[in-house]
Amino acid sequence: MRYALVVAGSLLIAGGALAAGPVPQGNLILIGGGDKPRDAMEKFVALAGGPHAKIVAIPTASEEADAGEYYVKLFKQEFGCTDVTFLPIKTKADAMRPELAQLAANAGGIFFGGGDQVRITSAILGTPVGAAIAAAFARGAVIGGTSAGTACQSDPMITGEGDFKVIRPGAVELKPGFGFFRGVIVDQHFIKRQRENRLFTVVLEHPTMLGVGIDEATAVWVRPDGTFTVLGDGSVMVIDASAAKLTRPLAGGGPIGARGVAVQLLVRGETFDLGTRKVVRGREVGTAAAPAGRALDGRSRRGGAPRS
Repeated sequence: MRYALVVAGSLLIAGGALAAGPVPQGNLILIGGGDKPRDAMEKFVALAGGPHAKIVAIPTASEEADAGEYYVKLFKQEFGCTDVTFLPIKTKADAMRPELAQLAANAGGIFFGGGDQVRITSAILGTPVGAAIAAAFARGAVIGGTSAGTACQSDPMITGEGDFKVIRPGAVELKPGFGFFRGVIVDQHFIKRQRENRLFTVVLEHPTMLGVGIDEATAVWVRPDGTFTVLGDGSVMVIDASAAKLTRPLAGGGPIGARGVAVQLLVRGETFDLGTRKVVRGREVGTAAAPAGRALDGRSRRGGAPRS
């Protein structure tokens, strides 16, 4: 089955993060799902203005009735926050409510929970709440997310629908996202759930954009200057196809062939510059070494063919 690509720009009122105009002053703290790294959550609270700042949780992605209360409890009990609320948004009609838009507009930190990212964008894009979130981010509020709450931060957004066993044109469904993670297509639960195929597919179809795959228990801290630093315990994969050459046209169907795709695998403390597409600070510990007694071509230094 061939899946249609939906790559129209974000409908976010007041301009998405990719629209022309000043660069938003807010930071992003985006978690790949699973356990929430403490250093990432503490950084989110600090960037929001500290434990007394106004923090708003958006549990729209979840089907659980108590998801909003869960995030309020998490921030209050685990991180000492004193001014936490959640927006009870399930539908676009909910996101039209002016009092909810006002809560978002006044927040120092806005955190999107996990679940299904399509629920988030279907309810919030093109609404007063969506406009308020964009305005808060533009003035300097921090936006955080985990799992689906991370997926919705790029534009286009990977929905979770498609054929992920192949790297073929049209195999991954995309829809408009918020576009706060500028110039990037983001994926989550990345290494844990072996989602390399789908991110390679969409990056090869959109080579001007970087693919950023964030593993579970891992986060990226994205700054207004266009750099991000890895937090947490896992890794982040960056896929850059800007200099790649396709060996067969996308319109021809069949597997995508390409040469010159650059891949970086980053861990805690390493920083990547989205503008230069390079690691700017990192812990280089040398080249990967062959196992003891074995050369890099897989043959034993004592001679003979490699063992399978």
